[in-house]
Amino acid sequence: MAVVIETDAEQAGAQAPDLFGEFRFKVDGKGRVAVPAEFRRVLPEGLVVSREIEDKCLYVFEPDAFNEWIEGLFEDRFGGYSSSDRRQVRMRSLLKARAQMAEIDSSGRIMLNQPAREAVGISKDVVLVGNTGYFEIWDAKAFDEEFGKIDLGLFYTDSADGADI
Repeated sequence: MAVVIETDAEQAGAQAPDLFGEFRFKVDGKGRVAVPAEFRRVLPEGLVVSREIEDKCLYVFEPDAFNEWIEGLFEDRFGGYSSSDRRQVRMRSLLKARAQMAEIDSSGRIMLNQPAREAVGISKDVVLVGNTGYFEIWDAKAFDEEFGKIDLGLFYTDSADGADI
């Protein structure tokens, strides 16, 4: 599913897509994977595919959202980007180098280059997961292992007296 939500970017008149849902597909022999129709309705044809920081999956962004993601990383870790800090310059360069442009083709697919697929362990079966402003592409086995460990029951707390309800 996908809807458009207003974010801080609304000051510039832009809206970020709020993508959600889990979709299972296969990567074809040429490295193409289908993009869910729900996502295609709210995304532009031109996207940026980047590896997740720890190479667990691929992230797919609109170009502006990709740059905002990078800015957010520097803001969270360093309080902002400093072009006079050589380490930060190299880190930013590496983040940009790990990304590629991808176009949604007439069949609703995007190309995932081989080095990116290999880096995150994508073989044939994948899971596309919507997230606010972008979507993730996981190897299906890695997704099942990573998310199978998460206990959503942790959102619940016991009552104050410890009694079960």
